[in-house]
Amino acid sequence: MMLYKLKKELDNLADKKQATNLQRFFKTGKGEYGEGDVFLGVKVPVLRSVAKRYKYLSLNDLQQLLDSKIHEHRMISLFILISQYAKADDEKKKQIYDFYLKNTKNINNWDLVDLSAPNIVGDYLLGKDRSVLYKLAKSKLLWDRRIAILATFAFIRNKESKDSLAIAELLLKDEHDLMHKATGWMLRELGKRVSREKEEEFLKKHCKTMPRTMLRYSIEKFDEKKREEYMRR
Repeated sequence: MMLYKLKKELDNLADKKQATNLQRFFKTGKGEYGEGDVFLGVKVPVLRSVAKRYKYLSLNDLQQLLDSKIHEHRMISLFILISQYAKADDEKKKQIYDFYLKNTKNINNWDLVDLSAPNIVGDYLLGKDRSVLYKLAKSKLLWDRRIAILATFAFIRNKESKDSLAIAELLLKDEHDLMHKATGWMLRELGKRVSREKEEEFLKKHCKTMPRTMLRYSIEKFDEKKREEYMRR
């Protein structure tokens, strides 16, 4: 009943013009990374607000939302999942973490990954074995690879750099632009929050061969002279 009510509420909030813009922005055309994704046109702040009223949905209901072809269904399920995870005990957190990893094929656009991977996967793995991230980083599925590097944002916030740098190194030859951007972003955050010295050590080793987009993202906060030096190498 609650699931039906949630879907009905989202249908009532739909905006066709906004949906058209979002489908273009998130590359949903044939052959693009978001091919087949369908949007209602509900903005993120509205989704966050609606999610608060349905925070007690079961994992079975959340599974139905994650299986939906509608982007906002999948996004709101992740907002609810993050909320449940934040208030859960250790046993429930493990259940949510496992549930998330079983659904990576449904967490299939960059915004869905970015809002959820650090807050569930990364947070859960603080103080634990992280070998799962290295497996994800080698996956053929783009979203698995993005989850792997974005999950390390939780480690960066915890002043850790080892796994972020190691996974970034694994992704240096990734062919997808979305991975170049995500990896460069995490390198930039590592430099800002943990150690500029460690970031530059990585860059000096790899800047000549790493994708230019990845490099540009990683040096975005450097002064202009230093950015130019790296881009000329």
